[in-house]
Amino acid sequence: MAARRFAPNIIVTGTPGCGKTNTCELLKRRLDNCNYYNISDFAAEHKCYEGYDEDRKSHIVDEDKLLDEMEPLLRNGGAIIDWHVNDIFPERLIDLVVVLRCDNSDLYDRLMKRGYHDAKVQENLDAEIMGVVMQDALDSYAQEIVVELPSDTADQMDQNVDRVVAWQENWIKQHPEGVTNELQAQDSEKSDNSEESENESYESQDSPSLTEDSNQA
Repeated sequence: MAARRFAPNIIVTGTPGCGKTNTCELLKRRLDNCNYYNISDFAAEHKCYEGYDEDRKSHIVDEDKLLDEMEPLLRNGGAIIDWHVNDIFPERLIDLVVVLRCDNSDLYDRLMKRGYHDAKVQENLDAEIMGVVMQDALDSYAQEIVVELPSDTADQMDQNVDRVVAWQENWIKQHPEGVTNELQAQDSEKSDNSEESENESYESQDSPSLTEDSNQA
């Protein structure tokens, strides 16, 4: 398996209905050498299920099997991951986590159009109100690689895509030799960098800021 990746892996996450798939589809058209993974479709294709939830009327994803299938792909780099769950992917393989947020009235309309039953709609609205997905991201990844972006309108989606594209271009420029996929190697590189500068950290955290790029875009 690849020891280094030369393009960043990006998670686009958020409560169902926040515009993840539309955003990822736009990114797929704009980013070079990328691979888009809609995890719901991927899990179905690779039979990564461990049961069925009758209350939610949805399959239960076997996260261990999913990760076994996804890790070799993530090690190649250039992955765009579309899923409402973000905390199962190893931090060493993720370079940016984009959490999309949506106004509850817009989210309600989107979920109703999908035909979600009332309990599932309310569950997702509650999750959005409480910022569950954002908190999961902050609990699972370094704060430096997590960014929250509004996704209520088509214009906002376009702006978000512009920002991610600019961020990816800068990431590639700043990592001409790629970044390691190995945790021990990351720790070693982190130690080496610390000797040179107290402000430097391991490679995946030493990425350009999406916020800074958005101001330039």
